[in-house]
Amino acid sequence: MDTEGLESVVETLFTTVRHTLRVQLTSPWLPIQLVIVLIAVLVAMAFSALIRRRFDLVSATMGWPAYLRGAARRLLGETTTLVFILVIGVVRIGIRTWVENPRTYILLIAVNLATAWLVINVLAGLIHNKLINRIVAVTAWTIAALSILNLLDDAVAALDARAIVLGGLRITPLLVLKTSVLLVVAFWAATTISNFLDRRVKETSELTPSIQVLLAKLLRIAIMALAVVIVLSSVGIDLSVLAVLGGAVGVGLGFGLQKIVSNFVSGIILLADKSIKPGDVISVGDHVGLVGTMGARYTSVDTRDGREYLIPNEDLVTQRVVNWSYSSNLVRVDVKFSATYATDPRKTLATATRAAAGAPRVLKNPAPVCHVLAFGNTAIEYELWFWIDDPAAGLTSVRSGVMLALWDTFEREGVAIPKPGATRVILDQAS
Repeated sequence: MDTEGLESVVETLFTTVRHTLRVQLTSPWLPIQLVIVLIAVLVAMAFSALIRRRFDLVSATMGWPAYLRGAARRLLGETTTLVFILVIGVVRIGIRTWVENPRTYILLIAVNLATAWLVINVLAGLIHNKLINRIVAVTAWTIAALSILNLLDDAVAALDARAIVLGGLRITPLLVLKTSVLLVVAFWAATTISNFLDRRVKETSELTPSIQVLLAKLLRIAIMALAVVIVLSSVGIDLSVLAVLGGAVGVGLGFGLQKIVSNFVSGIILLADKSIKPGDVISVGDHVGLVGTMGARYTSVDTRDGREYLIPNEDLVTQRVVNWSYSSNLVRVDVKFSATYATDPRKTLATATRAAAGAPRVLKNPAPVCHVLAFGNTAIEYELWFWIDDPAAGLTSVRSGVMLALWDTFEREGVAIPKPGATRVILDQAS
């Protein structure tokens, strides 16, 4: 469309607006419509008050999902607007059916404005994302304004006039606008539904943590793909054109997305074979921590020192990983110590096992075990073994607790621990 044609369309639109306003404002139907609007407001307020007194929203929505309860609260709060729309709509249909040559332009304006207000207020309570909320509000008010001015069809035709044809697909500003808005809303709805199903899956105690995460990811991918397909189909795009996009994605994978796909596939493998799951205690290199979230690209490991390592899923598949709680939560912890030759080794062994058995988090079964490792130059070296079943609570804390228990028990039972000063004296005498 050239510039002169565009100017002609704009001039025609303004001429239509001026003519419509002049005809409607000078018509004897104007005061009649204003009276109808006023009566509809009073009727809507009366019915709204009656409904609120008779209807118990809390008991009626008991057990509903949070979003449905929020929508019900919003609708109940907008009962006046909803009744107003129904009353005006019924009256307008009746007038246009039974009266010859009626004028219902003001009624149409009232219905459109009230509908836009209702849609925006209800969705504002459900959509907490500011960007999505603003897009919905602007779209609703724009459609209402164009409909009020009788310009909606002309605006749609103007946006659909210019087009670019790519591979048999006719791309127009109207198509781009509709697709963009619908995709944003569809992705928001898909994310909301995915989060709801994710919470439901995690509440299912019959499923293991790894199966819960795997099922949640598969559901999210399926819902997102379904949302895209629905939007493309609704705007009239032939899905066969996605073959071109698939080829482009294949080329991208060959050039620079190998790591991303590898990490994604590795994450699926980890969840499927249950080698690593949320809540496990693992060691990767020098890092020991608790597995937190397992994302599409990485797995978070909390080392309980204020840092959280994000380890690529591919590394967890290809590198050596120690899983402290793979088959069971039973973990053996070692503590090495020394005692002087002046103390009977059998007494030291019995005292050490008794001290470990009384420490917090140490299991009674299997019972702690102590072994003699070596006879050193100045002291006998021992190794104490004990077991815990809650490695997620940390290993350093339980090891520290056992060592403090050894210190107190050795002091009370007379088991001598070699001191650095005493060691120097013994070495000096030997020399």
